[in-house]
Amino acid sequence: MSGDTFLGMPSFPAAAAESTRNRRLRANLSHATRTIREKRARAVAELTDWAELRAAGKAIKDHTLRHLDRYLLQLEAAVTAAGGTVHWAVDAAEANRIVADLVLATGEREVIKVKSMATQEIGLNEALAAEGIAAYETDLAELIVQLGDDRPSHILVPAIHRNREEIREIFAERMAAWGRPAPEDLTDSPAQLAEAARLHLREKFLRAKVAVSGANFMIAETGTLVVVESEGNGRMCLTLPETLISVVGIEKVVPSWRDLEVFLQTLPRSSTAERMNPYTSLWTGTLGPEGDGPSAFHLVLLDNGRTTALADQVGRQALRCIRCSACLNVCPVYERAGGHAYGSVYPGPIGAILTPQLRGTTSEIDASLPFASSLCGACYEVCPVAIDIPEVLVHLREQVAGQGGHRLERAAVKAAGFALDHPGVLAAGERVAGRARGLLPDRLPGPGRGWTDSRDLPDLPGQPFRDWWKKNRSRSRSRSRSRKDSR
Repeated sequence: MSGDTFLGMPSFPAAAAESTRNRRLRANLSHATRTIREKRARAVAELTDWAELRAAGKAIKDHTLRHLDRYLLQLEAAVTAAGGTVHWAVDAAEANRIVADLVLATGEREVIKVKSMATQEIGLNEALAAEGIAAYETDLAELIVQLGDDRPSHILVPAIHRNREEIREIFAERMAAWGRPAPEDLTDSPAQLAEAARLHLREKFLRAKVAVSGANFMIAETGTLVVVESEGNGRMCLTLPETLISVVGIEKVVPSWRDLEVFLQTLPRSSTAERMNPYTSLWTGTLGPEGDGPSAFHLVLLDNGRTTALADQVGRQALRCIRCSACLNVCPVYERAGGHAYGSVYPGPIGAILTPQLRGTTSEIDASLPFASSLCGACYEVCPVAIDIPEVLVHLREQVAGQGGHRLERAAVKAAGFALDHPGVLAAGERVAGRARGLLPDRLPGPGRGWTDSRDLPDLPGQPFRDWWKKNRSRSRSRSRSRKDSR
């Protein structure tokens, strides 16, 4: 879905209030995330040097971000020398225009796609549709989302909010409209659902002349791009079409092949809980008409807010993200609210810090995202590149608060500041509150309901501490004097 579609959604509190009432959604998420995180824990425990790999990944990413300009230019030179063409896109609109023009120049009107968060971020499918170009998702989960006219709700498993019965219904009802109907006797067996998807996609793989992908990594020293996946659909998209267009965020570059070795250990274990990905596809430029691969390769380097995030010394660590989704699977907020509540293609803890930096915090939904967390820290503990998500959340909350907030909130903070600056006023207020405590309601009216709907008001003491202290200190002094006199 495009950014405009997501920006039309309500703020996180409003969206979560609705999604948390969906019992089927919560059951689907609870089962899926629990299963994934248990498998991940076992896979990570196999490595005795996991902590060292995690520190190495963090160091590589931080070094690359500090010298991003140099490595991007090195990447451009290497891709160009290998026969590819590099395009620079400052935002989503420019990236979509570049891709649409490249596809139209081939004379084709359809493309097959490898799962790509970057193309979802910019709303590429919708932009291509507006130019009369059909884009077919080939990842199984993305296919489910596309056929169901749905939105992704997870980075790794976009259809995690769907169970097998719902998927069978989507296939049975929608596949025919997309070219090949599902088998009449289709059940919700995983094997049958996967076979139905293979049959549906096979003719598209063989027919398509243009493919669109993202990339997990780009190696600056050789201009090599890397895609890791589990189904083989990516390999089909990357080798069969004549033209390949890759849209990749500028933060995905790493300096060398040696650096890649670290991430090929940490990414699969953190994402799919595998020792290695079943399919690791690498390509450098073009192979020509005689080779196994595209004869034309275009790399679209996407900024779309990344340089703004890079300028923030605290927030830039979000750009280390390798999209493993481990933070989503341990987050209690995500497990209960679901991915759609975040209003972004990047849900969960990483989305709560990445989306506001890419899109800004001027909209209601983006301003609410840094508060979509309990700050429990579980996300930091599992992150394979040690992104301190709680630190960035607090940092972004400060930025949101600096924008002014609600007028009543501003008035309350101003009144509290005045009272704290004037001890006499504070003391008088405490005495009045203590005497009137029996008149206070259990729930606050008006805007205050947002606080007391989910928590109780604290009980006010009948006597302020300062009055109690003065009274008891004077008694203590009197007793002390009496003891001295008796001696």
